[in-house]
Amino acid sequence: MTDDVVFRAELRSAIAVCIYDAVDEAGAMLHLRFIIRGTQPAEVTDTTLAAELLLLDRCVEALREAAPAARALQARIAAHLPEGARPDSCEKLLELLVQYLSDAGATVRPADIGFGTARNLQFRPSMGWVQLR
Repeated sequence: MTDDVVFRAELRSAIAVCIYDAVDEAGAMLHLRFIIRGTQPAEVTDTTLAAELLLLDRCVEALREAAPAARALQARIAAHLPEGARPDSCEKLLELLVQYLSDAGATVRPADIGFGTARNLQFRPSMGWVQLR
């Protein structure tokens, strides 16, 4: 049995991907930052997407190594966009993350996107509990 942990992150122009298996009580969190300039959607290059997918792949693989019995993966994605940003500012990146997680066998819940002041996230992977403020 492992100790119960709570991951914390401040989301400021960022996305947090919380992956967990509540049955095996294992999980991981990936915190990705992005920059939005002006009111246009964030420019996402192939290099940026490849780097973010590589980080997500490493996160999922590390979770599978640490908890090989975890087979009922679930994922929650939370994002923060600065004041004045368009709601679709990170849509392309979110779509890519959801597709990757689905392909990896995870059930992905709808993304929780907030605007304005930074968001504080707490994630308890053993229960899949995510709290945003």
